[in-house]
Amino acid sequence: MCGFEIENKEDMQKAAIKIAEKYSGYILIKGGHLVTGSDDLLYMDGDCIWYEQERINNMNSHGTGCTLSSAIACNLAEGHDVNTSILNAKNYITGALKANFSIGKGRGPLNHCWNL
Repeated sequence: MCGFEIENKEDMQKAAIKIAEKYSGYILIKGGHLVTGSDDLLYMDGDCIWYEQERINNMNSHGTGCTLSSAIACNLAEGHDVNTSILNAKNYITGALKANFSIGKGRGPLNHCWNL
C-alpha cells in the first residue's frame, strides 16, 4: 500500500504517513515482521502511538494479521475505544502465540482458544 518495503520502525512511520495521504482514519501498521520485536504503530492525524511487544519465537503464526483485526473489531463492538481495543487485541495475540500450538506440518495457525 505504501509502495516500498518496511524493514524497521522508521519505515513503519514513513509508510503510515504515505498511506494517510490517500486514506483517512486510523492506520495500524503491524510490526510482526520486525527482527527485534513485534511493535505495532497506530497513526492518526499526524500522531503516532506505539504498541511495544516482545517477539515470540513461534513458527506457527499463520493468521496473526486476520486474528488481530478481528480481535480489534470485537473490542470495538463491545464499546471499547480504539486504543483499548488494540491493547486487548495485542494481549490476545500474544497469549495465542505463547501457547505454542502445533498442528500438522509447516507454518500452522496460532492457538485461538488459548484463554478458554
